[in-house]
Parts: sequence; C-alpha cells; structure tokens
Amino acid sequence: MKPLPIPGPTADALATYWALPAAEVLARLRTTATGLTTAEAAARRTLSGSNLLKVKEETTDAGLFLRQFSSPISWLLMGAAGLSFFLHDAPDALIILVIILAGGLLGFWQERGASQAMKQLLVLLVARTTTWRDGTAQELPDEQLVPGDALALRAGDVVPADCYLLTANELFINEATLTGETFPVDKAPGALAATTLLAQRRNTLFMGANVVSGSGTAVVVRTGPGTELGRIAARLRTAPPETDFEQGIRRFGYLLMQLTLVLVLLIFAANVLLHKPVLNSLLFSLAIAVGLTPQLLPAIISLNLARGARRMAAKQVLVKRLASIENFGTMNVLCADKTGTLTDGTVRLDRIIDVHGQPSARAGRLAKVNATLQQGFRNPIDVAIGSAVPDDVAAYPRVDEIPYDFLRKRLTLLTEEAGQPLLVTKGALQNILEVCTLVDAGGPAPAPLADYRAAIQQTYEALSAQGLRTLGLATKDAGGRRDITKADEVGMTFLGFICLADTPKAGIQATLAELRGLGTQLKMITGDNVLVATAVAKAVGIDTPEVLTGAALRELSAEALRSKVSTAHVFAEIEPNQKEGIVLALKRRGFVVGYLGDGINDASALHAADVGISVESAVNVAKESADIVLLKQDLNVLLDGVREGRRTFTNTLKYIFMATSANFGNMFSMAGASLFLPFLPLLPVQILLTNLLTDLPATALAADNVEPAALAHPTRWDLPFLRRFMLTFGLLSSVFDYLSFGLLRWGFGAPAALFQTGWFVESVLSATVIVLVVRTRRPFYRSRPGRGLVAATALVAGLVLALPATPLGRVFGFVPLPLALYAAILGIVSGYVLAAEGLKRWFYRAYPQ
Repeated sequence: MKPLPIPGPTADALATYWALPAAEVLARLRTTATGLTTAEAAARRTLSGSNLLKVKEETTDAGLFLRQFSSPISWLLMGAAGLSFFLHDAPDALIILVIILAGGLLGFWQERGASQAMKQLLVLLVARTTTWRDGTAQELPDEQLVPGDALALRAGDVVPADCYLLTANELFINEATLTGETFPVDKAPGALAATTLLAQRRNTLFMGANVVSGSGTAVVVRTGPGTELGRIAARLRTAPPETDFEQGIRRFGYLLMQLTLVLVLLIFAANVLLHKPVLNSLLFSLAIAVGLTPQLLPAIISLNLARGARRMAAKQVLVKRLASIENFGTMNVLCADKTGTLTDGTVRLDRIIDVHGQPSARAGRLAKVNATLQQGFRNPIDVAIGSAVPDDVAAYPRVDEIPYDFLRKRLTLLTEEAGQPLLVTKGALQNILEVCTLVDAGGPAPAPLADYRAAIQQTYEALSAQGLRTLGLATKDAGGRRDITKADEVGMTFLGFICLADTPKAGIQATLAELRGLGTQLKMITGDNVLVATAVAKAVGIDTPEVLTGAALRELSAEALRSKVSTAHVFAEIEPNQKEGIVLALKRRGFVVGYLGDGINDASALHAADVGISVESAVNVAKESADIVLLKQDLNVLLDGVREGRRTFTNTLKYIFMATSANFGNMFSMAGASLFLPFLPLLPVQILLTNLLTDLPATALAADNVEPAALAHPTRWDLPFLRRFMLTFGLLSSVFDYLSFGLLRWGFGAPAALFQTGWFVESVLSATVIVLVVRTRRPFYRSRPGRGLVAATALVAGLVLALPATPLGRVFGFVPLPLALYAAILGIVSGYVLAAEGLKRWFYRAYPQ
C-alpha cells in the first residue's frame, strides 16, 4: 500500500468526507479498518507533520539569548552605546555593552535551566489514544497520529483528530470545545449530505471533543492545523486566562514603568537645564531606568517556578502550567469527590441482596454478567463485582449493549440465560426503579413494584446510613430480540441491591486537620445520596452543619447560591453540570478554588477552577483540563504540593522586596543628588555595574529557605502592600544614601572620582545585605538563609570592597578608598541594616498582609 501523495486535510478528494460511505473514505485514504503499518505511518508523517494545533517552536539557545535584549531599555542602552562610539567615547561604550552582555548571559543561564527542567517534566504527561498499527492495538502519543490511522475510542477519551466514524455503540460525544453545545451528541456511522452543517455531522468526530459514553472505531482524516479546531485556533490564537499571579506581575510592571518614565524624563530635563553634557545626561537617565527596572524578574520568576515544579515532581506532583503553581499555593478552598480522595478508592463489594435483604445467588451472577461483559468504560465498580462474585459466567454471551451515560445512570446488557435472550440492567437505584414495574420477591411470579416500594426505600436508607453505595439490578425477558435500544428499558423486574463499600483512608482525619491548618477548607462534592455523603463526611471529620443537594441547588438564585456555598461543606446528589456552578459560585465569593477530579464529568469544573488538579490514572479529558496532575491520588501528596506552591511564591516576592527597597531608594537618591552636585553621583557605567552586582544574589533566592510561618497560610498578590513596602523601605534607603552623600562630600571632601567610588561601594553593599533583612518577617539573625544566598552575598560584598583597588576598577572610573572611608561606609551599612530591621517590625505590625 503506497502512502497518500498529499495526506489528510489538503486532499481535495476528502473535502466533504462526511458525504462518503465508509468504504470510499478508507479507499481515498489508502487505508483499512485495521489501520496502517508503522512504515506507512512514518512516511505519511513526513508529509502531514505532527498532529498538533500549533507546531512546537523549539527555541534555540541563540534565540533565547537574543530574547534577553528584547526590552525597550536594552535597545535604548545599546543605541546610547552606539552614540558614544560615534562621539569617540569608545571606552564607555565598550563598558556599557559588556555590562548589558553580562546581564543578558545571567538571564539566559537562568531561563535555559528552567526551560530544560520543564521539558523533562512535561514528557510524563503525553496524551495517548488506542491506535491500530501493524494489525495490533497500541497506545500511541496523539501527536504521532496521521491520516489513515484507525482508532478505538471509549468513554473518557479525548478525540485526537478529525475522524470519520466507522462503528459506534451508543456513542455520545461532548463537542462543546467546537460548537459550544454542552449536551452530548449521539454519533452514528453512515454517509450524510455534503451540505450537512458541522454541528449536524453525526458520522464525524472532531478534534478536542471528548467521549461521554459508549464506544466506537474511527479513521483519522485530518490532523493538526487542518482540523476544524485547528482552523478556529489559527484565527483566534487566544491565550489562556491570566492567573492571579500573572495579573499581579503585570500590574507591578505597569507601576514600575510609570515611576521609571516620570523619573527619567524629569532627571534628563533637569540635568539639561543645569547645562550638563546632553549625552552624559541621557546615559545617566537611561542608567537610572535600568536601576529602577528589575530586569531579572522574568528570569527569576521562570527559575523559581521551574525549581518549584521540579520539587513538586519529586513529591509526585506534576505541573502542566507553571503559572498555576502560585494559585496552588494561594488556594483556600479545595473541592473534591470522596472516592479515592477521602476514601481508599478501592471499591469493595459488600453484598448483593434481594428485596427481602437476603443474599441472592442469581442477582450476584447476573450482576457479574453485566459488569464483566460490558465494553464501555471500565470502572472500579465493575472490577469489584467481577472479582468478588465467584460464579462462572462463561455460559452467558454478550449479544448487545446500551452503555452507561450520565442521563440514564444505568447500563443494560443483552445476554442469554438458558438459551433465552435476557436484558440485565444495573445502575443508580432510583434510575433502575423508574424502568421497573415488577419485583422478584421469591414467589412463583414477580410481584407488583408498588407493593414493595416502601420496603425498598427503607432498605436503601438503612444501607446508605452505613456509608454503603447502593445500586439497583433489574432484568427483563428480551422476547427473542438480538439487538436493543433505550426504548427497551421499560417494564423490567427489580432483582435486588448491589452494595458497595469504600472505607475512609487511614489517617484521613489528621490529613484534613493539616489541610485546615494550612488555611484551605475542603468541600466534598459527590453524586452519592445525602445519607451516604453524610456518613462518609462524619467518618473523615468534615463538619456537616448543612448538606446541599443537587435538587436544592436548582432552586437557589445565583445570589443565594453564592451565600450557601460558603457555609456548606458537603454537596450530595450533584449532577455533573452542577459541579462547575459550585466552583464558579465559590470564585465569585472571592475564594481561590482548587478542584480535584479524575472523571469524565469533572472536565468543566476542572477548567473553571483557579487550579484544576487531576491524577495520573484519570481519564484523558480530565488530565487535559487540569493544570496540575498528581501521580498519586492522595491528599498528603496534595499538601506537599500546596507547600511547594507557597515556597515558590514566597521566594519570588523576596526578589521584588529587594528590588523595591534598596534599589528604588538608591536610584531615587541618585536622581536627587544629580540636581545639586556639580558632577554625576555615579557615572552611567557605574550605575549599570551596580545594578548587575545587586542582581547576582537574587539568582540564589529560588533555593532560599522558607520559614514555616510563610507556608502556614495562603498569601495572595497584593499590589497596594507592595507599593507601601516600596515607598517605606525606599525612603529609609534614601535617608542613609543622603547620609552617605554628606559624609563623602563634607566629611571627606571627596572629589568626583572618590565620591562616586565611595557611594558605589555603599549602595552595592546596602542593596546586597538588605536582602537578608527583607527575606524574612522574623529578626534576620533568627532566620537562616540558604547557603547559596549566603555565598552569593559574600561573593558580591568581597568583590565590591576589593574592586576600587584593582586595575579593573580604574576601567570603571573608580579610585582606591582610604581605610577610614571603608570604616565609615561599613558603619553606615550596619546602621542601615539595624534601622531596616526596626522598620520591618513596625511595618508588619502596621500593615499585616
């Protein structure tokens, strides 16, 4: 079989493939219902490319390095350096370029490390689909699929490409990603008219849709950008919504940009009016802008988030979207189902009983037939029934099936018992009773359901109060039928109860207490009835002053719902579409909401939450919708992830505190001093060097120690708090800067070179050591910094003290300092540290965050 000359979406022969019969589609794709060989697929992939909406743009090292110089300030500085060359001031121009290059290298090193770390982690989260290759079913990465591949899809799968449906068994697809219609669409094979609208193409499966129930086989027709979703994505190219952290960074950037622009324009204008050289004034103004701008902030954020993601991965928490780490740390409400989260997640068959509450061998045998022969989504309930019932059901053939769906909440299998076709249905008790008219009460003939309805309800409530999940089982003579539809689910005979147990996890009460201690409250959302939900909640230690049911939620107004969700901790009998509503109501109340889910019906809630959390064993659609994936469905793993999220956020804030205290104060002081000094307080190249050296210790902040108090409660981005911090500590820095100016100018009578050297040493030392003060709310001497931060601080301090006496110092215009001046500078820096420590105590009492 030769590969297609032009595979997939560009083939004119398949422009209206939904109007063709299956045999013709396969022929034009040059494939069969059993798929391609590995060699054929490889050949086609060279032509069609990877099955991705947007081809991964591999950033080269060179591209990443050049990106470090993409900011407008970098362009202005390079332009100024070029102007210096033009005006025959080559030494200054070279120094400026070297410092810009050094800063770029530092940012490149940080971002490259972060990028490589994330690539290694994301390899673990590749979506896969059952694909027929070389005549066998294989789980292949979605991006390797090509036109002509044959797929097998079942409940929970995400459709990986645009496909033509070959076979279907009660296949329902959610196409909301494409059509906006959340109601599942019933799919069926067969040719349609060429003019059929996209939303009405029942024989077509579209990329990004997910299988709600049933199963089917299909052949890939279009991949990647050629799919319907790919065409929409190409037009829109919408970015994911900003997290609270990203919004905070953006607003902080705007604040700095406004301050920098105003200050730079005023400085430049004032220096020109004072008849100072225009080029020096321009370079000085631009250097001030560099000093005010935390150029390493993007690299520091990337490094912090990447290191946080690696630490979280070591604790079995994989991060799909880096920015979600901050939301993970600030999460103060976690919504989760009980199964596998609060309970062991290992469903155990407790008993199968008849209407009288007695064990029933026939009910157990037929329950096993239904559980083991169904071909839809395999769930823990079916596994538990199949393994616990000892009866041999080999004599029961599978004839036909109506798969489970979330509307009917039942699954019907057509089998044969003693040669006679028999329908066996299991599902939610109320949904089973609504299709029954009779009860097998042990007599020679079934009895009317009405005679036993009260007893059935009483048994159901008693079992539920014990925390047992209770399903119903029913049968019906198929009357010789060999195929069935949903219309056949009527007039059935109730056979008995299937009782399932899922015991609370060992130590779950202590875990929930620890979660509450971290400032995060748990809200249990379950489809189980009120009695089961209440029993489990009490067993695991959840307060249950009020349990909200799905029926009660439907009666609430939007405002009433927002009020109720704050106080209710248990939500029972919840429909899948109500989960998203609960999450959105909590968000509107101002909570940062996490949602932990692993099922098909959790996808919309995962997407709506501030941080969607799934587990590695979840269905594809849940993992696709999640921001974070737990390798183990365990709240203790999640607790570790929350702490790491807070650690990452705290260490990012430390850099911002440093940049907005000493740096801001130094630059503001320098701007003011330039107006009354007969010379510039620092030369432009000296300012750039100051900025580079004070940024060096910040690269070690990602690995800095974080105090337990910072991990104990959620902390959100607070721009007014940062503004107050910047003004308060920036003012203190300026006070000591002007003390230094006075000491240098009048105490030592320093000429320009000595003044600039002395103040360079003082400003770098103060900006470096202040990190050790502002990194903690405790007294700095009681908080142990990370070894990397201590080493970087010591290195910069030693370098700046030694630099004036070296030949390199003369290149930057520095001169050796007398020992008395060294002593005076160290005294001023010590006073600054003590004053900052005292101010810190007052500040956090006056403005508790």
